[in-house]
Amino acid sequence: MFVGYLNESILARAQKKKLISIKTHNLRDFTRDKHRKVDDRPFGGGAGMTMMFEPIARAVNKIRGQKKTRIILFSTRGKKFDDAAAKRLSKYDQLIFICGRYEGVDERVAEVLANEEISLGDYVLTGGELGAMIVLDAVSRKIPGVLGKSESLEENQGSYPTYTRPEVVEYKFTRPGRGGKPATKKTKKLKVPKVLLSGNHKEIEEWRKLH
Repeated sequence: MFVGYLNESILARAQKKKLISIKTHNLRDFTRDKHRKVDDRPFGGGAGMTMMFEPIARAVNKIRGQKKTRIILFSTRGKKFDDAAAKRLSKYDQLIFICGRYEGVDERVAEVLANEEISLGDYVLTGGELGAMIVLDAVSRKIPGVLGKSESLEENQGSYPTYTRPEVVEYKFTRPGRGGKPATKKTKKLKVPKVLLSGNHKEIEEWRKLH
């Protein structure tokens, strides 16, 4: 699940330059039974299966280094991830992401292994892998050199509309007919705001602040 995303574009270059190092670990490699079992039925009943504590604990203890490490469990109960969290996490030498599956993770993982729980938002995914990639991407952008220039950070630029060439785009589209009328073909000219073509940097800066 991780290979395609991690080996393209900015993250691939960052790894090649040794600015970041990313490793994935299969929890089944840390089991001790012949079926390589990582989940079991929850005590007290309930639907679905719960990920077991022991394989996760063995994995964390194996890969945790002597560096400044933060262990994160992705959970719907966690604190919502934001840009401030990405900046904070970028200060650590090692991040370990525990990706849940099935109906959840044995609560003892949150109690004694994880330093914090993170949620991506008010929705539920089938697993924590997407969450891990999102956090990984956001945190990596905060590491000096990953983007090349600090000016590339959108939070440094400010979030304003941007345009590029050509100055005028002729957008052709078909408008569906209504009330039995036939569809009509339309052409709309989409223009770059004049202020961005003016060369007046002060006016451009003011325009961006307003947008």
